[in-house]
Amino acid sequence: MGNKVIQVFEHHTLHYDRTYNGVAFRQKHFEALAKLNELHDNKYFTLVHKGIKFSQYVGVVQIDSLTIEILPKADNISSNEADKGIWRDVLIDMLRLSRKLKVNQVGQVHVNKQNIHLLDIYFDWFLREVALLQRQGLVKKYYKQTKNVTALKGKLEFAGHLAKNLVHRERFYTTHQIYDKDHQLHQILNLALGIIEQLTKGSYLYASCKRVQLDFPEVSAISCNAATFEKIKLNRKTRPYKTAIEIARLIILNYAPNISSGSEKMLALLFDMNSLWEAFILAALKRACFQKPYEVIGQQSRPFWNTMSIRPDILLTQNGKTQLVIDTKWKRMHDNKPSTNDLRQMYVYNEHWHSNCSLLLYPGTGPAELFYKPFKHPGHLCGILKINVLDENGKLDQQIGENILAALGKANFIMQ
Repeated sequence: MGNKVIQVFEHHTLHYDRTYNGVAFRQKHFEALAKLNELHDNKYFTLVHKGIKFSQYVGVVQIDSLTIEILPKADNISSNEADKGIWRDVLIDMLRLSRKLKVNQVGQVHVNKQNIHLLDIYFDWFLREVALLQRQGLVKKYYKQTKNVTALKGKLEFAGHLAKNLVHRERFYTTHQIYDKDHQLHQILNLALGIIEQLTKGSYLYASCKRVQLDFPEVSAISCNAATFEKIKLNRKTRPYKTAIEIARLIILNYAPNISSGSEKMLALLFDMNSLWEAFILAALKRACFQKPYEVIGQQSRPFWNTMSIRPDILLTQNGKTQLVIDTKWKRMHDNKPSTNDLRQMYVYNEHWHSNCSLLLYPGTGPAELFYKPFKHPGHLCGILKINVLDENGKLDQQIGENILAALGKANFIMQ
C-alpha cells in the first residue's frame, strides 16, 4: 500500500486524532514531529494542545507510511484542494529555479502521477544519478586496509601480528593497499539507497530502487554525519559523483530512524521559506538583468560592530555604485506598514552601501504595488513592493524578475 499524504499550508495546524481529507494524523505522528522539532532547536513547529502549528518552514516530512507536505502560500483567501496543487507546484518550481532541485531530471511518467510529492522527486533524482554513474562505470579507488591475510603484503603491523597470530603462523596482520569499489563514496551512496528502500516500500519507486541496488557493488557499512561530507574531496575522476553525493547528504542527514518512542522512521526535507524566497528572487533578477547595465549581487557582507557584520539580501549596482538595496520578506504585508525593526535595518543598509534607495520586497497576489516614503534624512528613502508570485495561469511567474524591474522603472524609483 502506498503512502498516505496530508497537505497543509505554512503557519497552519494539524491536530492528532483527526482526519484530513480522509487521512488520519495520529498521536504517534505528533510525537515523532515533536521529537524532530526538539532535535532542531524547536525551529520547525510550535507545539499546541494536541497538535503541531507549522512555521515558515516548507517541504515534506515522511513518518512511516504518512507523508506530510507543508506548502507555501502568499495569500490567505482560501485553502481548497486546487490551491494546494497550485502551491505545491510553486514550491517545486522555486526549488528548481533557485537550483535546490533539478525537476527536469524527473521522468515524465512520474511527473504525471497525481500523488507525486517532494520526496518522490528527490528519490527519483538520486536513483537516476546513481544509475547514470553505473552506466558510465563506477570508479575504483585506492584505500588502506589493516587485517589478517594469508600472504605477506604491504606493511607488517608487528604489535598487532603478535597479539592476533601467536597460534596462527600462516597469517600476517598487515596494512596494505586495496584498489576496488568498496570506498567511502560508494558506501555513502549505498547508505542512501538503503534509506530510500525502506521509505518507498509499497510505492512506484521501490522497484526502481531495487533495480539500482541489484547492480550496485557490495560495500562496507558506514555511519555518516555532517563532518563526513565536509571531508569529502572530489577529483577529476570522481567529479561525476558530485550531484549524487549532494542528494545523498540531504537524504542521510535528514533521516531519523526510531526518532520517537516507537519504531517510526522519519525523513524530513524542510526549507526556510524566507531563504527560498530570497534565493528565487536573486536568481530571477540575475536572469532579468542579463545584458542590462545593472549587476545583481547576493549576500554581500560588511563589518558592522566588533565581530558582527550585516548582509542585505540583494544589491542592484551600476558601474560599481549601489543603486538599490533589496531585502526580501516572505510574509503578508497589510496597509504598507512594515515593522520598525525592518525600517531601521533598511536605513542602515542605505548608510553602509551609500545607496539612496532601499526596498522591502513581499509576495503578493495582485498587480504590483509600489509604495515609498523618504526617511527623515536628506536623500534617503525606502520602498515597499508587493509582487505577484503567480502568473495569469496560476503558476509560478517565470517573469517575476522582469516584473520587479518594470515596477521600479515605472515609478522611476531606482534613480530617485
